[in-house]
Amino acid sequence: MGLVERDLAVIWHPYTQMQTALPHIPIVKGEGSLLFAEDGKTYIDAVSSWWVNIHGHSHPHIAKKIYEQALQLEHVIFAGFTHPIAVELAERLLAIIPQNQKKVFYSDNGSTAIEVAIKMCLQYWNNQGIQRTKIVAFNNAYHGDTFGAMAVSGRSAFTKAFDDLLFDVEFIDLPNADNIDQLKTQISHIKSELACFIFEPLIQGSGGMLMYEAKYLDELMAHCRAEQVLTIADEVMTGFGRTGKRFACDHLQQQPDIMCFSKGLTGGTMALGVTTCTQQIYNAFLSDDKLKTLFHGHSFTANPIACAAASASMDLFLQPETIANIERIEARHKTFGAKIASHPKLKEIRQTGTIIAMEWETGSNTSYFSGLRDKLYTYFLDAGIILRPLGNILYILPPYCITDSQLSYIYSKIEEALEIF
Repeated sequence: MGLVERDLAVIWHPYTQMQTALPHIPIVKGEGSLLFAEDGKTYIDAVSSWWVNIHGHSHPHIAKKIYEQALQLEHVIFAGFTHPIAVELAERLLAIIPQNQKKVFYSDNGSTAIEVAIKMCLQYWNNQGIQRTKIVAFNNAYHGDTFGAMAVSGRSAFTKAFDDLLFDVEFIDLPNADNIDQLKTQISHIKSELACFIFEPLIQGSGGMLMYEAKYLDELMAHCRAEQVLTIADEVMTGFGRTGKRFACDHLQQQPDIMCFSKGLTGGTMALGVTTCTQQIYNAFLSDDKLKTLFHGHSFTANPIACAAASASMDLFLQPETIANIERIEARHKTFGAKIASHPKLKEIRQTGTIIAMEWETGSNTSYFSGLRDKLYTYFLDAGIILRPLGNILYILPPYCITDSQLSYIYSKIEEALEIF
């Protein structure tokens, strides 16, 4: 029995209708931007394996640091104990994110980083005897698949089975020149109930790589601060260079009260989540009253091996070569986007940093279940490229080590697809 058959016998895959799914491709090795299948076929990983792999696969520096840490300390309970690499990573991260961030809380992944942020905000007010329990989020948002993260995500096919169990959220549109005043009025109207405003800065990933301008987000954040509404920046996808700067919040004048990280945090090698906050939020939990403790934790909180992977990934991220690669990819995307911008089959091209999205014209609204999605996905797999369209929206979100020749090949195949589909 081959690996595909063995997989089908025992595994339930994510975001997959198992009855109708194509056979899963068995990957046995990764190197740089490439993945190697059991049958010998090579694939360019143009989506960084769900947006996590920023330095390429099997990077020797990260692997070495993981190995060294595994020989030293693989895990220790993080309640009542600490360890060197957790402290070092927190110090290094706080040194490169907005300066108002002062404390690091470790968890396991992006969804749990969001859960921690939501609980921090709600309990921040509760600890002061103030009942502010409503949350503002954007329409079409995606913040994760755990219940709190689902609640602050836009209602969609992803949440439909659970909608009646999710807490109410005030959803608003992405800000622009036409609606910014209305959005601020909307927030002011319910400010006494609002605990926080959560957002994906500049780019809504799973919503369809929807992009919006920093200056209007700045206005909205400044208004929230004036109305004493806490702000949460979900940098799980946008962090670590994706938007052309180190973090999406580096495009802003305002600084969030809380930030969430995962995905590129470890270079895609280990599961790890981080939630950071201001000193003001941290101080609201300091008390002789033990009921004001933040009651949240995970068995694998601050896992030393994951922290070692994240620290090694940061070594690479801060190298001038990585910054140059981010700039190179951004420039290549811009040139390609301009080349195909007038194609009649494209409704819109959107680009921020190393992310470029192409929305196919289908004659109807964007849909995650667009029939075009499967055709494009299969076409690119056959061409040895992993691109995972969001319905009729095709996007490239590559590891920073991707070569110019690999990008040129991807671009050429997209141009071919535009003539075929």
